[in-house]
Amino acid sequence: MIIVLFLILFVLIGFGMSIWLAMGISGVLYILIQGDISLRIVASTMVGGVDSSTLVAIPFFILAGELMNRAGMTAKLTALVDYFVGRLRGGLAYVAVVVNVIVAGVSGSAVADASAVSSVLLPAMRERGYDKPFSAAVNGAAAVIGPIIPPSIPMIFIGVISGISIGRLFVGGVIPGLLMAVSLLLLIGIVSRRRNYPVVRSEIGWSTLKPLLRDSIFALVAPLIILSGVIFGVVTLVEVSVLAIAYILLISLFIYRSIRLRDLLGIFTHSAVFSSSIMIVFAVVGLYQYIVAYEQLGQKLADLLAAWELNRFWFLLLVNVFFLIMGCILDAIPVMLIFFPVLLPVAVQLGIDPTHFGVIVVMNLMIGLLTPPIGVLLFLEAKIAEMPFGELVRAIWPFTAMLLGVLILCTYVPALVTWLPDLIFG
Repeated sequence: MIIVLFLILFVLIGFGMSIWLAMGISGVLYILIQGDISLRIVASTMVGGVDSSTLVAIPFFILAGELMNRAGMTAKLTALVDYFVGRLRGGLAYVAVVVNVIVAGVSGSAVADASAVSSVLLPAMRERGYDKPFSAAVNGAAAVIGPIIPPSIPMIFIGVISGISIGRLFVGGVIPGLLMAVSLLLLIGIVSRRRNYPVVRSEIGWSTLKPLLRDSIFALVAPLIILSGVIFGVVTLVEVSVLAIAYILLISLFIYRSIRLRDLLGIFTHSAVFSSSIMIVFAVVGLYQYIVAYEQLGQKLADLLAAWELNRFWFLLLVNVFFLIMGCILDAIPVMLIFFPVLLPVAVQLGIDPTHFGVIVVMNLMIGLLTPPIGVLLFLEAKIAEMPFGELVRAIWPFTAMLLGVLILCTYVPALVTWLPDLIFG
């Protein structure tokens, strides 16, 4: 019956149906075929899927990222980073990675970060002589870092459905996220030298740096508010997201004056629609989680793996392969919400740290954003860069390979994930 459920799901998605609608219809069809489950369970499980106060943080973080982008903070940060690394060969490509690391501390969404940074950098890179495929590939790969470095919307998902400390998940993503950034910077350096990308000879001095610092200092504080709140635990996750919104509103309305009061309705509406598209997936995943529990899929999977006598090495390898494949054909949100609770008990039974397991699952699915046929970031970057999708797919593979290398390293060296949470939270 589980196989039938997912076959129906894949067929509906293949016909172009929205992921939440395909999940809802396939779940209802499963209940009708099963025959001994009341359809009333559909409503109760969908309500249960979104019945968590922690989920309130998600629309707030989305709104914070939208406000930051509309306020022009991304452009200000880009100008500041360009001052320091823009004079290197391939400097704007370095800027793309560094800026994504900084803005990752606000939105927690790869798509939001890609939209904000790419809309600023892709035209600038084109003006400086970078080819479209390389520019789009750099920006797409760098956006993957966003949901790894805190705050991370996918890690909030993981924490809500599993009970793992969201603070530990957030902090556990710091070192892997920075390693991903370093790996991309190394590749950019190699490619830039081979292709002889331009070196910009800009003016150096306090007279140039002073206005850049004045414009960007307030934008730099926003990620620090979020990170300090999460790390030191002085406020809850929801409270820190609201504080970030209040701060960004204050500086964008009264200091930068880049947002007017009449703009807020449009910004709030756009954020609400985007948040709703995530929450409705949470609702229908509640139905799927009920079905998975009803079929005792977790226990059956544990029995199967026990029969195979898998150790931690092979289990983690299979998990990576599984989530990478699922990330190619399904959206990341339903994949992690359906399968993570099933696999987590097996991982714990094998002695794998829950925080470590959660972080590597998120890394897998975020890398999946760069893989066809779903590849949300590929479609977004191809659209912004105004280039063929297939051309970008060919250009992105070296960057994807570097990210996969970091994934493998973090998978088999757990301390890269767990050391910092253990140090801060004990």
